[in-house]
Amino acid sequence: MTSEPVGLRESKKQETRQSISAHATRLFMEQGFESTTIAEIANAARVAKKTVTNYFPRKEDLALDHHQEFVTSLARAVAARAPGESALAALRGAFGTAVRDHDPVAGFAGPDFSHMIADSPTLTARLRDLHDQREEALAEALTAATDAAPGDIGPRATAAQLGAAHRLLFQRIQELTLTGHDNASIAALVTEDADRVFGLLEPSLADYATRTDAPDPA
Repeated sequence: MTSEPVGLRESKKQETRQSISAHATRLFMEQGFESTTIAEIANAARVAKKTVTNYFPRKEDLALDHHQEFVTSLARAVAARAPGESALAALRGAFGTAVRDHDPVAGFAGPDFSHMIADSPTLTARLRDLHDQREEALAEALTAATDAAPGDIGPRATAAQLGAAHRLLFQRIQELTLTGHDNASIAALVTEDADRVFGLLEPSLADYATRTDAPDPA
């Protein structure tokens, strides 16, 4: 008997993962994150509880399914900056693209999802932790980008400023969502906010970590 091709197996795994995540998100928004059990999610997705926890070791990850992409987003933008482009310019450009695309990683999650997070102490705490992890990943990327010596506080201090700016703008998108704005009006308002926020950082960070070589091909 021949086993399934690797591509087919991986495709089925991805379908299972997406199904579990979709059912979990629906139940969380209907019942609240704290009130929904793993057993209910497994039953809705027609899989075993063990299957749910194999794909999502933490219950919070069922709701915040893009957490890895979120954590690495700022570091990736810095690593991919163009020759002659500073870290600030790269991050500013990446944020502008995310806003134009109404990217969920930037905070465009929709009212139901945003209320689900706001109403859950567990998810609110987890989101703070993810912001912290994103800042740490950015500090590592800036350390590499500037060839800083181990223990140099400069990249960490810069990451703290840039991470705080992105955290503030993420919260701004969430606030506007919760007060009933649609994505188009949120994007317009946050674009103006981002210009002010990043503009405040220009005097000190305009030339920081400017790329002098070509980025590695992806």
